[in-house]
Amino acid sequence: MDIFSGVGEFFLGIWNAIDKALIRDNRYEYYLGGISNTLIISLFAVLLGFLIGVLIAVIKFLCSRKKHIGFLAKICDLYVFVIRGTPVLVQLLLINAIFFCYRDANTLLAAIVCFGINSGAYVAEIVRAGIESIDKGQMEAGRSLGLSSVQTMRLIILPQAIKNILPALGNEFIVLVKETSIAGYIAVTDITKAAQYIGSKTYDIITPLLIAAAFYLILVFVLTKLQRLLERRFGKSDRR
Repeated sequence: MDIFSGVGEFFLGIWNAIDKALIRDNRYEYYLGGISNTLIISLFAVLLGFLIGVLIAVIKFLCSRKKHIGFLAKICDLYVFVIRGTPVLVQLLLINAIFFCYRDANTLLAAIVCFGINSGAYVAEIVRAGIESIDKGQMEAGRSLGLSSVQTMRLIILPQAIKNILPALGNEFIVLVKETSIAGYIAVTDITKAAQYIGSKTYDIITPLLIAAAFYLILVFVLTKLQRLLERRFGKSDRR
């Protein structure tokens, strides 16, 4: 009986901790707000990062072999080097400080811009690798059809490169979702910040953080499933 009562008290203690950290006083609303902000930051940051990454990769590919505009490729290399060589937290604090030089600064927007710029450097290298994986003869074939270098890149090279790098882009998005956990440093209420706030109210930081970790796991699980579904869809189109 002592064993069963001990087990019962153990699970009752777990339930009380979860109730206090998640259910009582509608504290789950803080997590839902954190999930919403995390997804907003991640979605818009990955779109911004993708646009920056593609632009940087294309500029590096097209300009690196042309002497009169080769400096553009070097500027892109400098951007990638600086962003990849400095911590994302420092970038976040710096961009937020710049934003707060203006009235009515939006910390959510500052987070989107920071993570978008950071992601763009990594996406640029991913896209560059995808472009270089395409046979060089396809660029020459496009030029022989009367297309410019930019048109050949947009219509022939990039569509094939994106298919090749889709898994890497999906992984970058998943990594970005987890990286947003530092957005609380600039007072953005993401999942982690919501857990810390609830912990300060309940004087139990472990349970809220475990709940936050569970939410991150669920998000990553769902995103991984969506990524694999998208890869299968593209795989079917290639086999037709």
